[in-house]
Order: sequence, then C-alpha cells, then structure tokens
Amino acid sequence: MTVALYFENLSRRKVVMEKNTNQRKLRVCVATCNRADYSKLAPIMFGIKAEPEYFELSVVVIGSHLIDDYGNTYRMIEQDDFDIQARLHTIVRGEDEASMVESVGLALVKLPDVLNRLKPDIIIVHGDRFDALALGTSAALMNIRILHIEGGEVSGTIDDSIRHAITKLSHYHVCCTRSAEQHLIAMCEDHDRILLAGCPSYDKLLNLKNKDYMGVIKTWLGDDVKPGEYILALQHPVTTDIKHSIKMFEFTLDALISFNKKTLVLFPNIDAGSKEMVRVIRKKGVEHHPNFRAVKHVPFEQFIQLVAHAGCMIGNSSCGVREAGAFGTPVINLGTRQTGRETGENVLHVRDADTENKIIHALQLQFGKRYPCSKIYGDGNAVPRIVKFLKSISLSEPLQKKFCFPPVKESISQDIDHILETLSALAVDLGGTNLRIAIVSMKGEIVKKYVQPNPKTYEDRIELILKMCVEAASEAVTLNCRILGVGISTGGRVNPHEGVVLHSTKLIQEWSSVDLRTPLSDTLHLPVWVDNDGNCASLAERKFGQGKGVEDFVTVITGTGIGGGLIHHNELVHGSSFCAGELGHIMVAFDGPECMCGSHGCVEAYASGIALQREAKKLHDDDQLVVEGMSLKNDECVTAVHLIQAAKLGNSKASNILKTGINARTVPSLIYSSLT
Repeated sequence: MTVALYFENLSRRKVVMEKNTNQRKLRVCVATCNRADYSKLAPIMFGIKAEPEYFELSVVVIGSHLIDDYGNTYRMIEQDDFDIQARLHTIVRGEDEASMVESVGLALVKLPDVLNRLKPDIIIVHGDRFDALALGTSAALMNIRILHIEGGEVSGTIDDSIRHAITKLSHYHVCCTRSAEQHLIAMCEDHDRILLAGCPSYDKLLNLKNKDYMGVIKTWLGDDVKPGEYILALQHPVTTDIKHSIKMFEFTLDALISFNKKTLVLFPNIDAGSKEMVRVIRKKGVEHHPNFRAVKHVPFEQFIQLVAHAGCMIGNSSCGVREAGAFGTPVINLGTRQTGRETGENVLHVRDADTENKIIHALQLQFGKRYPCSKIYGDGNAVPRIVKFLKSISLSEPLQKKFCFPPVKESISQDIDHILETLSALAVDLGGTNLRIAIVSMKGEIVKKYVQPNPKTYEDRIELILKMCVEAASEAVTLNCRILGVGISTGGRVNPHEGVVLHSTKLIQEWSSVDLRTPLSDTLHLPVWVDNDGNCASLAERKFGQGKGVEDFVTVITGTGIGGGLIHHNELVHGSSFCAGELGHIMVAFDGPECMCGSHGCVEAYASGIALQREAKKLHDDDQLVVEGMSLKNDECVTAVHLIQAAKLGNSKASNILKTGINARTVPSLIYSSLT
C-alpha cells in the first residue's frame, strides 16, 4: 500500500468514525480480574476517560480484586478515580484445580445480568487468566465485541491454552511484540483487526523510574536499604505441575535465606497451588526473618520503582521477563511458567530449578549486574495507538468473525491500516573526522541523516552522541518511523559483547575503555550494539551489498584511516582479541613510516587518507607536487586529492606514492585468500 493510498483510506475511516460518534458514543466496558491485569488496563482506561466526547466507559471488577487475602486491590481502581459499575464475587476459595473451574462457572452465571444492564458495544479483556476466559465466553455468546490485550504471546502452563482460547473468541487484538502479531496471523486472525501497539504498562513505567524511588524502597524494605542492594521475589504456582512448583518454591526460599540479602517477597496469585505456597512462606519463617519482608500487594507505581532499582528479581512472574527488561534489571526466571516468552539479555533462565545450590549460583551470577534497557514489549506509546484503534471500530461492520486461511505472509504484516510505521534503527558512525547518525529502515534505506564534526574530547563526544540520538529518535516519530534499536560503528578495537571500545588509534582521541552501550541504552530505552566500523561495513555488505549470498569475503574500507572486516562461512570473525578485521594495521614493512596506532610500516601508514595527504605535503614542500595543468593557491590546504590529480597529469613521483599505497592495500586480501 502506498503512503498516499494509506492516508486516503485513513481519511475515509475518519469520516465514518466521526459519523458514528455523532450518532452516539462508543460504549466501552473494561473488565479487570486482579492486580496484574489492572496494571495493563489502567493506562487504557485513563486514555478512554480522557476523551469523553468519543467514549462512554464502564468498569467491571471480578476475581481476586475483591478478596481480602489478596489485598482488596479493587481499592486501587477507586483511588484512580474510576467509577466501578459492577463488583462480582466470582472466586470459589480452595486454590486448587476444581476451585478454578468453579470460579469460571460462577463468573459465567453472574456476568450476563451485568452485561445486559451495561449493554457495552465492546468489552476489553486482558491476558490469559481463567477469569478472563469467563469474560470472553460471556461476551462472545452475548454478541458483544471483544478487544483482547496481549494475545499471540507464548508462555508456559495452562495460560497458553487460555490465552489462545480468548484469542479465538475475540474480534479485535492488541499485541505487544512483532512475534505475537505473527502468531495471531498464523492463527488465522484477520490482519486488519490486529494492532501492534506495545504493552500499555510501558506507557507508565518508562516515566516512573527516576521518581521518588528512595522513599518507596524505605517504605517496603527499611531505612538502611539502598538501590541495587535488595532482591525482589515473586513466584506463582504452575497449575500443570503444582507439586513440583511447590518444591521449587521451597528451594527458592532456602537459597534466598542462604544468600543473605534484603528481600521483598510478594505473595503468589490465586491459581491452584497458591495456598500451599503461602504455607511454605510461613513454614520457612519468612514473615519474621530480619532479611525478609513478605507482602500481599504493592501498588503498581511503587512496584515498578522496586523492580527498576533491585539488585535482582527472582521467580516466575511475567513482570520479570517483560517489565524488568525496560530497566536492565537482572532477572532469574525459574521453571517453565514463562517458557516461550521473548526476553532481553537481562534474564537468566533456570528451567530445572531442582536444587538450592543451582539457584544460589544463579543469584551469584546475576545479583548487582546491570544490563542494557530493552523495549521488546513497548516504546511508551501504546495507549494513543489503542485509543486510535478503538475510534476506528465501526459498529456497522458485521459482528461475525472471519478467519483468514491460509496465514498471511510475514511481509504483509508490516502494513497496519490504523498506524503505518516504518520499522527502523538508529545508525551511529563515529569516524576520525565526522560523527554521522541516520534513521535507517529495515530495507537498508536511509530515511534521514545527521552529520556533525567529531569533537576532540571524550565528554564532548559522548554529549553530542546522546544529543543527536535523542533528536533523531524524536524526529523519527514525525517521520512515522519506529526505532527498534541502535547500532554504533566506531574506529578502534571494540568488545561487541560488552559494548565497550577497548582502545582506539590517535584518529579518535580519548577513546579507550569507553562504555558506549550503557549511556545510550539508559537514555533511549533501546537495545544498543557496538562494533568496529570495518566489521559493521562487512555486516552491511552481507545484508544489503556485494556480499549478499557470498559465504566468504573480505571488506576493505578506506578513508581517514583503513579498516576492514572478515566474513567466513557467513559469520563475522572478531578474533580472540577483537582484532581480526583490523586490516589497516597489518605491518607490510619493518622500516616503514609511523602509523597512527604507534607501530611502523602498517598498511594505513601507506594508503590511508592521512598517509597520502602527508606524502602530498612532502612533495609540495619540495616543489615537486604541482605540474602543468594544475594549480594550488598559497593558502589552500594540500590533500590526497592533489596527489591523485598530480599523478593523473603525469607526475611520476605522485604515481609512485599511489602505487606503493595500492600494493600495501592488496596485502590483507592476499592474506585472507591464503587462509581460506
């Protein structure tokens, strides 16, 4: 679909939408079951409430919200100034498999009266809870449109089956990740009714990290606890293997007691097996242990502060694999409850947590580390997209669902009728002369480029990189580009695993032991990759250029200096000391000129832009550069261009210098050819 056609269609939808809203407001019912799903639904509720000219909001509360043992969390909704139109006690206590089934049945008995009274046009249901299944079933059978949040994701236990069942009942879908979108399409859902929005909770949490976190930490853990010095533990029962999950929880608590750090333990949810887990908490004496605080509920805003500043989070909560990644908080994910979830590099999986020692070892590896921020599950703009999506829903459209057979091809999923965005990345090229930043599409097309002279000092350089990246990320929104990550290309020896420039040549001063990943990731809340400029050039050639489809090749890049990269068996070769691609610093003559790296006789000392400029200046100082047909003003700076011009006009000395440089450049390729 062309951009022009997209906006034409969008304008047509706006006319329909305005016509519908002039007749009456869209009646939207939001149903919430527990503290976890309210954290995802609340931002949407605020977004709907903020536009009363379009929407009429009603709120239904069921499930564990209304149980004292789980904190009576319906009060959070009242404190947020939402009117609750219906409170339904739907939980049958027992915390076993039978009570879960009975709770679904009780909800199915009570919900029809409420839905008949409220008469919503659409009901918003979240996630994969058994309560949500009752909501979806009731609405579907009563011909009420359903908007499902977080469909298409993959995790463990019975949750997967429930989530996908709700998907098949739902008419519209809001998903958080591109993989989830692809899963929904593969499940034959109508692509036009799927919105890739990101997780609504990210809209709030990305703005909460630096608020009064010290006060929150003191409130829940005590006055003497500092950021990064405590553990957050949140573990739920696995309903498909309750016995094993209880045993695993015992190992977790034993490991935490042995690890001897301040720990905040949250009580489990109401799934089958939770009663036994609470008994384990009390049997281990956690509630009276000096290192532990055990609580039933923490308000979402405060909970996120605790997650953001924890030394480690441990358990099997979805928060550990989703929200915690936005802050780079180290996470230990235990067992199979989140198997299949997309995670950032901050998550260490202990799938078979069958010993205390194994969990202690995981704590030793993770506690106190920091990781790059990840925005796999959202960029902080989900709610505007969802509200826009709701406005586009026409009640004149047929209620009956249509399934798409066969699944839509992956490439088609890039076009979302409701929000057309170009999936892009920020490319940062740090050269010896200039700092370049570009917004680059997934097809390798440069959407916009920014260039500034490269500052001479470390502080100025970092400040300029951050400033230009923030400006580019902001402008990307107006250009309808969604930035998924940042790639940094820089001169010097780089450890790409840590995102650190180990040291550089004299071309880039004050550029040793520089952590580029952390400041950029913390500022932009995006994953960041850092590598040597020659290696980046090789990857680009493999993806988009002459190396596409070629299994083995060498890339040589020339400019102020000389760099390169090696692709062998389709993989980039870094080498044990990250120097495999430093072709410019291969020594070709023991008695050659000094190189910028401090050695002598390197390829770069003969063939780089700086080397050729140096030789041109020598010829000019000896009045041996300028020949007939060329001119050079007294105040004009002598460059390599003048050397090439002189050689073309018959200057034999200039020609010999260029031949020496060309011969030096061929050495790396000959070496690579001999190796392969």
